[in-house]
Amino acid sequence: MTTPLLRVRDLTMTFPGRRARSAPVRAVDGVSFEVATGETLGLVGESGCGKSTTGRMIVRLLQPTSGSIEFGGRDIGRLSQRALKPLRTELQMVFQDPHSSLNPRQTVARIISDPLIVQGAAVAEARGRAAELMELVGLIPEHIDRYPHEFSGGQAQRIGIARALATSPRLVVADEPVSALDVSVQAQIVNLMERLQRELGLSYLFIAHDLSVIKRVCDRVAVMYLGRIVEIGAKEHLYKAPAHPYTRALLSAAPLPDPAAERTRERITLLGDPPSPAAPPPGCTFHPRCPKARDICRAEAPALRIAAAGEARQVACHFPESG
Repeated sequence: MTTPLLRVRDLTMTFPGRRARSAPVRAVDGVSFEVATGETLGLVGESGCGKSTTGRMIVRLLQPTSGSIEFGGRDIGRLSQRALKPLRTELQMVFQDPHSSLNPRQTVARIISDPLIVQGAAVAEARGRAAELMELVGLIPEHIDRYPHEFSGGQAQRIGIARALATSPRLVVADEPVSALDVSVQAQIVNLMERLQRELGLSYLFIAHDLSVIKRVCDRVAVMYLGRIVEIGAKEHLYKAPAHPYTRALLSAAPLPDPAAERTRERITLLGDPPSPAAPPPGCTFHPRCPKARDICRAEAPALRIAAAGEARQVACHFPESG
């Protein structure tokens, strides 16, 4: 078997409480997954489940509390910022809000070329590369000296994508890259990212809460709940026959394009809100909202294990669905 491009093992992120004696917040709790070269792994879940925190740890915008992050066979989880500098050319991020992630006081030329200049490129060379990248992502190179406020949301996100591609990365962490955009613009950005993946051989960790977008762009899907992965596997298996009750509930809430199917399908309503990561429930963290919860669920946290014979899909549930 080939070594995956990215391998994450038991990744944990704990933030201190806001007050002196308040409990720490375990935002990510023992997350493990892999991303192969050329693959897109989707990370999906409700707001506050730890998706974005996971993505920021992988690109080392956050220092993990514990666990390992192997990129290209090398553990980068504990590297110093100086040792990380050459590796950052291969590992980049696209952020959720395109305008807030772009410096309003810098021109597009400076925004896109900065990563190259930081890595030692000459200013003129970096500017030429920025113009090429603008054309690659569907922008007019002649607009290179404009400022971010002169672009629409979709155009600004194209600038963010161009900046991420400046150093020719192997892996791009896309953190909700289309959630702040209109639906029609979302489709354009998704199409762009798919084209760039084919042309440049990119791998993506695609973070989103929109299950229709995840289904469109991803090869495999990991479902997160309260800082943990509760189900992970090929999207065909996960969407056709979800094994975890939480995954089934998420899919039942997503609208279907067929009105007849939408009227007749079963909807699963979860009780209450997700518990606080500062005070997670014992056992399976989903048990307070799970319609299938039993005594063992309240006492023992289930481990990720193979969902069914012949499948690579894993599920963390004492009583997973069989089909």
